[in-house]
Amino acid sequence: MKTRVLAAHFVVSAVTAISFVGTTYAQEGASMPGMNMGDSGSSSAGGSTQAFQSADKKMMQQMQSQAYTGDADKDFVERMIPHHQGAIDMAEVELNYGKDPQLRKLARDIVGAQRQEISTMERWQSEHGSK
Repeated sequence: MKTRVLAAHFVVSAVTAISFVGTTYAQEGASMPGMNMGDSGSSSAGGSTQAFQSADKKMMQQMQSQAYTGDADKDFVERMIPHHQGAIDMAEVELNYGKDPQLRKLARDIVGAQRQEISTMERWQSEHGSK
């Protein structure tokens, strides 16, 4: 189980990192070799693509909307909550559109694990006057 949870965290982190880099480059007008970010919102995008793009955009906006406090603990939790919610949102896209049983199980596991971690972080915020 620990291996699966670690694998799930790795997948979520990798997807988030790729999403962050792509979004950052797209916002700055830069280009990434092999990736045409300008076409990522085209009308030809399928339902799952649009759902992933929406989840990515929501997560990035929430992560970037908070001012840094200089307190590593508070800043960490403040950004990790939307990061984890983004993982839940992406996993739900897989559950809505995906077909592979192994990935659908992974998505369900991610939803459960990320919800628990969000609860832990929100509890920490309440106990430390962050929210």
